[in-house]
Amino acid sequence: MVELVTTENRDAHEQLLHSMFEDRKAVFVDLLKWDVPHDGRCERDQFDDAYAEYLIVTDTETSVHLASLRMLRTDRPHILGSIFPNLCDASVPAAPDIREVSRICLSPRHRDPERCLYRDLLASAMTEYALLTGIRAYTAVSEMGRLSRVLSAGWRCEPLGMPRKIGPTMVGALMIHIDTDTIRRLQAFGRYHSGALRVEERSNLAA
Repeated sequence: MVELVTTENRDAHEQLLHSMFEDRKAVFVDLLKWDVPHDGRCERDQFDDAYAEYLIVTDTETSVHLASLRMLRTDRPHILGSIFPNLCDASVPAAPDIREVSRICLSPRHRDPERCLYRDLLASAMTEYALLTGIRAYTAVSEMGRLSRVLSAGWRCEPLGMPRKIGPTMVGALMIHIDTDTIRRLQAFGRYHSGALRVEERSNLAA
């Protein structure tokens, strides 16, 4: 099950969010050695504010985080627009119906094939969320290894500029277009799981 956590329902998911932030610290700080803010247990940055939304693959029995991603409005401060605008050859895509995806995190407690399943559940929930709410595209900043996997996964993608070396890593930006054909594309690559997304009644689905 993939929970949609928004401003409207986050108070009901405090335990799940804490579990997610702990796993983000384990992955991005401890494993990948990113220089990002953390308090020794949890990783969160300035974009984890009241407007941030999350898709979280959840253990239904324990409410523990299994995998997640963050969605940010692009008409507000976000990573591509605020930190890496030079990754775009033209202007940074920004509109109420475009979201930025970041902090894609698979819990380090699990290995394949669970991780592959959780990744596919997130892809399915991203698509369902977009089709439900009128989101037409997602943007993302990614290192090249992950970027190549996204480009080969069935998404209709558009590179936003030439990759650049940031520190020791080649990094690029892309846009993932969502339309009525996206589900068929993901199905063709075996990536789509119908009904992955769980939306509580209190959730605010306004774009």
